[in-house]
Amino acid sequence: MSHTVVAHSHEEYRSTRLPDIKLMMWIFLASDCMFFGSLIGSYLVYKDRSLVGPYPIDVFDINLTTISTFVLLMSSFLMVLALHELRVGNIKLFRLWTFGVAFFGSIFLGFQIFEFSHFVQEGLTLSQNLFGTTFFVLTGTHGVHVTIGVLLLLSLLIASYVRPVAAKDSVYLEVVGLYWHFVDIVWIVIFTVVYLVEFV
Repeated sequence: MSHTVVAHSHEEYRSTRLPDIKLMMWIFLASDCMFFGSLIGSYLVYKDRSLVGPYPIDVFDINLTTISTFVLLMSSFLMVLALHELRVGNIKLFRLWTFGVAFFGSIFLGFQIFEFSHFVQEGLTLSQNLFGTTFFVLTGTHGVHVTIGVLLLLSLLIASYVRPVAAKDSVYLEVVGLYWHFVDIVWIVIFTVVYLVEFV
């Protein structure tokens, strides 16, 4: 009886009705949204202000970036499948789709490393011009976020082998899923305002 009273007492103070870990992720994403907003804003402010090349049109390969964008978007779809399978208790498929998300995220990172290497060979470095500085800081920061997401997914995957997981543990995958979908949305914005506008 006393436990019931205590439980009701806690619920009365939780106005958001969200688990603490999920609320903390939403707060983090809100701050991260402003952070990426400032980076994207800086890129746009200094766009077309480089005094020397290479310029975006000289180095961008829109076909390559479109493929990497598609891969990242597909990882979001797999994330939805992974969460669904965990909620229904199908741990085998949960592990498969979670690995798929991490794998697709790793492929995206591979594309980004290849792109950065190609740009450096073309003479575009962090200190070459304003375009190089704002571009590498923006996309490099996003790449770090994807790397963190892949590590979180692999941690969940490994943890599922260390101790039994069930549908009640889905909140942890939900939190990582929120982070992953946010990273995908940020990339869509970057892909649009950085890459696509150069070819419109």
